[in-house]
Amino acid sequence: MDTAVTRFLDTEGVDYRLLPHSKPAKTIEEAAQERGVDPKQMVKSILLKDMAGFHVLACVPGPNAVDPKKVRELFGCRRMTCADASDVEKITGLVIGTVAPLGLKRPLPVIFDHQIEQHTKVNISSGDRMAGLELATDDLVILCDPMFGDISRD
Repeated sequence: MDTAVTRFLDTEGVDYRLLPHSKPAKTIEEAAQERGVDPKQMVKSILLKDMAGFHVLACVPGPNAVDPKKVRELFGCRRMTCADASDVEKITGLVIGTVAPLGLKRPLPVIFDHQIEQHTKVNISSGDRMAGLELATDDLVILCDPMFGDISRD
């Protein structure tokens, strides 16, 4: 599989395992089932934007929801909302449902919820709806160099 995400990992020489799907997954639960993994090991990447056009990629464990208010407070923004589908593709180069914190079209601030570090291996999107990628959490953190915070909705 050749996507911006897999090309980035190959260039960086990072070990990963491709987890093909038999059908495109529409939810985290479907993706976890297709990959045969615990949804808590999935990293969900949500693009947020503030009123001035500042974007940040917020990453939480699969079952969690991002709390834009918590992200806004960490970045000192006035208001933060989820970016719409056209924005997601324009900013990340990936379509909704395939966004990973790697292989992005342009550098973005990335923030991880602390809970992501609870697993030694995590799953991210491959950049394609038909597969996911498993890699060491430490490798993902090194490659993303994210901020960390409590950004999941309570």
